[in-house]
Amino acid sequence: MNRDAPCQDEWSILVVEDHPATRQFMKLRLRKAGYRVMAAGDGREALEILKHHFCPLVITDWMMPEMDGLDLCRAIRQESWEGYVYIILITAKDSQEDIVRGLEAGADDYLSKPVHPAELLARLQTGRRILELERTLKERNQEIARLSITDPLTGIYNRRYLNDTLTVEVRRALRYKRPLGLLLCDLDHFKRINDTYGHNVGDLVLKEFAGWLQGSIRGGIDWLARYGGEEFVLVLPETDLAGSFDLAERLRRLVAEKVIATPAGDITITASFGIASFTPGGPENHPAPETLLNEADQFMYQAKKSGRNRVVGPTGNQ
Repeated sequence: MNRDAPCQDEWSILVVEDHPATRQFMKLRLRKAGYRVMAAGDGREALEILKHHFCPLVITDWMMPEMDGLDLCRAIRQESWEGYVYIILITAKDSQEDIVRGLEAGADDYLSKPVHPAELLARLQTGRRILELERTLKERNQEIARLSITDPLTGIYNRRYLNDTLTVEVRRALRYKRPLGLLLCDLDHFKRINDTYGHNVGDLVLKEFAGWLQGSIRGGIDWLARYGGEEFVLVLPETDLAGSFDLAERLRRLVAEKVIATPAGDITITASFGIASFTPGGPENHPAPETLLNEADQFMYQAKKSGRNRVVGPTGNQ
């Protein structure tokens, strides 16, 4: 395997050519043009290289032993890569029928032998423009997907994500027979803050509150979503009822002790928490996600009714 340079930067090229002199000539020309180059003598070797070192640009000869250029194109298109692979097929076959066969096999472009260096570089520049467009589109789609599940004010997950993902968490807990905790919390007297200080201050309070919650849970395990208005849901995988109570009480105290600096002056807030929890195989009878949310909501309402700034769950209140 001829791995002359690591194929890791943005514009790396894999040259697939069985003729040593031609392969060496292309490597030198491409390196001179500023590309990083790896080389293989046939399609099988090229696939092995791609599996370990992704290259967005591939230049391959058609006629090769072991695996020819057409089979390599088909094999590349059958795999999932970290990005699109732009393939230029080089061939002495220049009939219209042969060109169609090459494109149908998965090639994006073709060059006829003998290859003129200037034309090769021009075709590569075209490939780069297409790859740049593909990457930009992919990034935009990822951003759209992220925004679709994110609350625009607080930056945490939104209710859509909660509805979709809580179902997944419940199924996972049932499958692996692991506990799952859920906290529903609500800022006390939040309407009074908006009425007294204005909605800009209210938004600032919500962002601060969400940040405190987010910074107090286990990254990559627990997650937080805005349920609506000033209500937030914390989903706690691998957490039983006692653990849910412990976290809720810790968060309640944290919120009550914090001071929020706003343009209208310092503000202190409190929050009320309702708890729902289940362990598969227990008396909870495998509740649906909606049942957990409703249970936590009822306990949170009890916390509000009994004086606010407290935690209420299946075993009472704190």
